[in-house]
Amino acid sequence: MSAPAPARRRSPNVPLSIAVIPGDGTGPEVTAEALKVLAAVAGSEGIRYELETLDWGGERYLRTGETIPPGGLDLLRTKDAILLGAIGHPQVAPGILEKGLLLDLRFQLDQYINLRPVKLLPGVETPLAGRGPADIDFVVVRENTEDLYCGVGGYLKKGTPDEVAVQQAVYTRKGCERCIRWAFDYTRRRNSLKKTLTLVAKTNVLTFGHDLWWRTFQDVAKEYPDVKTDYNHVDACCMWMVKNPDAYDVIVTTNMFGDIITDLGGILQGGMGVAAGANLNPDPGGVSMFEPMGGSAPKYTGTDQINPIAAINAMAMLLEHTGHPQAGARIDRAVARVTGTKMSSQAAGRMGHGTRAIGDLVVAALAD
Repeated sequence: MSAPAPARRRSPNVPLSIAVIPGDGTGPEVTAEALKVLAAVAGSEGIRYELETLDWGGERYLRTGETIPPGGLDLLRTKDAILLGAIGHPQVAPGILEKGLLLDLRFQLDQYINLRPVKLLPGVETPLAGRGPADIDFVVVRENTEDLYCGVGGYLKKGTPDEVAVQQAVYTRKGCERCIRWAFDYTRRRNSLKKTLTLVAKTNVLTFGHDLWWRTFQDVAKEYPDVKTDYNHVDACCMWMVKNPDAYDVIVTTNMFGDIITDLGGILQGGMGVAAGANLNPDPGGVSMFEPMGGSAPKYTGTDQINPIAAINAMAMLLEHTGHPQAGARIDRAVARVTGTKMSSQAAGRMGHGTRAIGDLVVAALAD
C-alpha cells in the first residue's frame, strides 16, 4: 500500500491500542493470523501495542439481542484502531449485524472514508487475460456515511397490492467535500506517475445529488493544480476497470457506487481472499477500522482452509495509518513473496497450505 494517512497516534510513549473484533465464522481464524504477523513485525520494529478483544457478532447477538453493547462506542473511542475479522452468522437474519454493527460503527465513529486498494499481487490470478501486477494497481476512495445507506425512507400500504417503498439517498456538501478533499490529498501523496483522480458518479441521471458531487469536485480541484482530474459515469467505469484497469490511479465515488465497484475491484485483484479495506476517520482523535473483505465464510469455519491474506493486508493498512508505515510496508513485501512463491491459489482449500501455515509463511518472509 502507499500514501498512508497522517498518523492518528497520540504519543510515541503510549502503546498502540487496538480493539479486536474477530466476529463470526472464519473471522477469528483470519484475525489470529493477522495478529500473529503483528506480533512478529512489532517485535522487530520495536512497536509497543495493546489488544482488547471484543466478542461482538452473531453469537453475542443470539445470546443477548445486542449488536453493540452499552458503552461499546465509548470504549472504541479510546482506541487507536479497530481490527474487524468478519460479520455474518447463518442464524441471524441478513441485515441485522450488517446494519446494527458494521454500518453503525461507520456512522457513529464518523468513518467517512472507505479506502480500498485494488492491487494484483505476484502469483495471484486475475480473470483478466494477459494482465499482471503492473496493470492492476489503483485505489478507490468511497464516501462512507451518506447516500442510500442513511436509511431514510419508508413504506405506504405495506403488504397490499398498492404497496409503495421509498428509499432516499442523502448527500451533503460537507460529506461530499471532505471525501473529495481527502481523495485529492491522497492522490497527491500516492507514489504514482499518473497522479490522476477520477470522479465516478451518474450525473446524467442522478441530476441532484450527483450534480452536487460534480460541482464540489470541480471546486476542490482548483486547489490541486498538480493533480489531473477525470470523470466516468459508473457504468463506463465498470467497463474500463475490466478493459483498461491500468488507466486508473485513484477513484473517488459515492457510497453506493463505491460498494459495487470495489467488489468488482476485489475480483480483478484475485478475489476477496486478498482484498482488504479501511474505514477511516482521518480527523484528529478519529478512530478507524480495518478489515478483510471476504466475509465470514461459515462453511469453512474450523477447517483451516480459509485464506488469511486479506486479514494480514488489513493489518498492514492498520499499521500504515497509525504511524508505522515501515512496518506496514514490510508486511506488504512479505505477503507479496508468499503469494508469488509459496501459494498455489488464493481460493479457500486450494492454497497449497492451511490457514495457520500461511500466517507462518508470512512471518518467515518478514525476516527475508
